[in-house]
Amino acid sequence: MNPIGKNIKNLRLKVGISQDKLSKLAYLSSNTVAKLELDNKSNPTIETLQKIAKALNVKVDDLIK
Repeated sequence: MNPIGKNIKNLRLKVGISQDKLSKLAYLSSNTVAKLELDNKSNPTIETLQKIAKALNVKVDDLIK
């Protein structure tokens, strides 16, 4: 798991929502969220990261650090 995927998963679990719920909040496909969390080679766009950060109520920096 890549650091971004790990951070997304940890923050998502901290908020207590499913991948499906996050995908709906971020206006992304559930497949995109699952792939981001699991794929070691995942390289999300800044737009995708911004959507996820907004859905999780965190800063993009929190996803990439």
